[in-house]
Order: sequence, then structure tokens, then C-alpha cells
Amino acid sequence: MIKEYLLMKNSSIQFNSSNIKELFSKKFLLVILISIPSAIVADYFNIPLAWMLGPMLAVSIAALSGLKIRMPKLALSSILIVLGLHIGNYIDQNLINQMTEWVWTSIIMFVYILISILIVSKYLQKFSGYNVKTSIFSAAPGALGPLMILAEHEKSDLSQVATSHLIRLIIIITVIPFFVVNYSTNEALTIEKFNYLDQNHFHLLILLIGSILLIFLFDKIGVPAALLSGTLVASGILQITEVASYKLPDESINFCLLILGASVGCRFADKSLKEVAGNSFHSLVATVILVALGLLAAIVATYFVDTNFLTLLLSFSPGGIYEVAVIAIAFDLDPNFVAFHHIIRLLMILFTVPVILKIIGKKLN
Repeated sequence: MIKEYLLMKNSSIQFNSSNIKELFSKKFLLVILISIPSAIVADYFNIPLAWMLGPMLAVSIAALSGLKIRMPKLALSSILIVLGLHIGNYIDQNLINQMTEWVWTSIIMFVYILISILIVSKYLQKFSGYNVKTSIFSAAPGALGPLMILAEHEKSDLSQVATSHLIRLIIIITVIPFFVVNYSTNEALTIEKFNYLDQNHFHLLILLIGSILLIFLFDKIGVPAALLSGTLVASGILQITEVASYKLPDESINFCLLILGASVGCRFADKSLKEVAGNSFHSLVATVILVALGLLAAIVATYFVDTNFLTLLLSFSPGGIYEVAVIAIAFDLDPNFVAFHHIIRLLMILFTVPVILKIIGKKLN
């Protein structure tokens, strides 16, 4: 089934004429016209990560109201490359040396995934009436994209799976910024006085070429989140070897936040308010269970790594990899550690869920 997923999945690289046209479509223009004012209003009221939460809320309301909106794949692709370049700036030799300690947190992540799927799927079966396969796909802490393809292949209820994950994502990325603001000793991202024009801009070109080559390679061999992981690895290698180093303007993070927030809202375009409301309560309970288990996993991880607890909490949060990565960058909470563990989680879910389904299938037969 894993091999079938890798063959069925859409390429991470979506560069064709139809996708270019999407960037100039009325549906995307409407998203931008809704997102920018909502971000400005949220920023005015000092809402944490205003440039993500404002557009996410406004675009979600617009989508559920029936407005024809769409997030172009190329817009998302561009911000993932920007995110990868930002995170790559944190990579140095000390970080590479630290990665040997992350074996233990990776093992804890695997146990967290197994326990999460077991407990939450049982809850959804008993109280929501989900069938076994749909409950397993809905219970997995993340990896919505790959899971939707696997769920379709297994003839599960795609609507229930998607709605459960989307409601969870909304809750997670709405609550986390407020929590981090209240408990983090780190300052939120501030615009530094840095003369970006004094840099060697040829280095940016080298980074982009290296990133694109590695993205194509990762996409070809089926590495999850190829756009982000490919850029991150290419940026890190080129920086450690001192071939190229480049700092993007901090303002570009706001662009990433806006597109990510709006993209979450756009996912409700095909959903009805009744459909979302019907899944809300049990999705909320499932999210609370997953967060509690993630909190427990983060506490256990403190015995194995000397890392900020909020960084661990972000790493074990059942939110989307890109949304959580940008939160880690915005609050300077070790983005490399967070991104690494979310990519590992993607891989683990991709390999674990099919095995669980196979075991259950044998028992049912």
C-alpha cells in the first residue's frame, strides 16, 4: 500500500500552465482581498501570529458562506521554499552534532503515534459512529494529504477524515500562538536592522538552484514534504560547507503566515456548515486527547534532550508541519528540531497506518 501511495500521489512540483493561471484567477484574488485586511485588523488588536490567524478565520468564514475561493498550488509551493530557506539559516555543525540525541525523541514520537491512533480511533468508533478504517485515518496525528489518498484507496469516508483533520488543525494553530505568547521566554519575531542589500545575491541564486535540484530528487523518491525538506537540506548543506549563505528579509515570514492561514480556510470550500458542525464536538474531544498525549510525550522527551519545553510541545503537537514550522520560526523555538520531528512523524504515519490497517483487515477476515 505504501508503494501504491508513492505512485498515486500528486507531485510536489506543480509547475504547469493551469497552475500558473490559478495565480491570476478571480478565486485567488478574492482570497488575497479577504486575507490582507483581516491580517491588518488582527495585527491592530495584537493577536498572536495575526498574519496567519486573521486570514485563516476570515477565509474559513468566506468558504463556509459559499464564496468561490481557491488557493493556487504554486502559491503554497513558493512559501514552502521560503520556509525552507529560513529554517536552513539555523543549520550549523553544532546542530548536526545534536541530531544524534534526536534518536530518542524519534522513538518517543513513534510510541506517541501508535498510542494516539489506538485511543482516538476507539473513541471515534464508539461515540461518533465512524467505521474502523475511517476512525484510524481520522485519529492519526497529522499527515492529512497522504492520508486522504490512502483513505480513498481504502474506500473510507473522505469527508469525515478531512473534516476531522481540518477542525483539529484550526484548533491547534489558533490555540498554540496564545499559549506560546503567555509561557515562552523568547520574544516573537521582530524586524531586525539588517541591510539585506549588502549580501551576495548570487548566493541566493545558488541556494535556489540547489533547493530545486534536491526538491526534484526528494519528490522522485517519495520523501514527504519534498518542497520543505528539500529546500531545508539543500540550504543546510550549502551553509555548513560555506558555499552559500543568505538571509531572507524577516518580513517574508508574514507572507508565509498569510498564505498558510488562507490555505487552511480554503480547505473548507467544499464543506457545508452542517457537515463541519456535525463533526466539531468529537473532533474537539479527539484534539484534546491528542494534545494531552503530545504533552505527555514532550514531558518524557525532557529526560532525553536538553531542549526548550515549548519546542518539544510544538514538535509533538498534532498540527500541520508547515503551520507549526512557521510558528517555530516566528517565536524562535528551534525550527530545525520542530521541522525534523514533524517530517519524521509524516514518515512514521505513512508506514504505520497501512500496517495497522493490514493487521485489522486480517482480524476482520
